[in-house]
Amino acid sequence: MELKGKRIAVLAEDLYEDIELWYPMMRMREAGAEVSVLGAGKGKSGYKGKHGLPISTDGSTDEASADDYDAVIIPGGYSPDRMRRHSSLIEFVKTLHDRGAVVAWICHGGWVPVSAGVVEGRKVTSFFSIRDDMENAGATWLDEEVVRDGNLVSSRYPDDLPAFCRTIIDALAESD
Repeated sequence: MELKGKRIAVLAEDLYEDIELWYPMMRMREAGAEVSVLGAGKGKSGYKGKHGLPISTDGSTDEASADDYDAVIIPGGYSPDRMRRHSSLIEFVKTLHDRGAVVAWICHGGWVPVSAGVVEGRKVTSFFSIRDDMENAGATWLDEEVVRDGNLVSSRYPDDLPAFCRTIIDALAESD
C-alpha cells in the first residue's frame, strides 16, 4: 500500500472521459490512497461521463480545502472545458500546485492547469488538439505517453493510463 495516508481529489464535471476518471480513481485506491471525487458545482451530487457512466461526488471544490489533499487528478473528455468555468475549481488546482502537491491531468484535462496559470515554463503533454493552448500558456509540449516536471504529471490519452498512474504513484511516494 504505497499510498497509505495520501489523499487525492479526482475532479468531475459532466461529459468526463469515463475511463480517464475511473481508471486512475480505482488505481489510486488500490495503491492505498483515500480518494475523493469532487464536483465543480456546489449542490450537484453526480455527473455523467461522455459514454454515460455516472459518478457520485463526495463534495465540491466550493466546499473542499486544497490543504486537505496531496494530489489532484483531472480527467479529459469535454468536462475540462466546463470545469474551468468554476473559479473555485481553478483556485483549488492553483492552491495545490503552489504548495507543491501533485497536479495530474490526462487528455483535455490540461485546460484546467492552463486556466490555473501553472504550466508556464514547464514541460507537459496533453491530447494533441490542445497543444497550442499549452504552448500559448508558456509550456513546452512533448508528444510522450507521460511527462513529469516536478509536481506536474501529464498524459495524452487513454492508452497512456498505465504510465500515467505509475508516475502519479511515484510522485506521491517521493513526496514523503
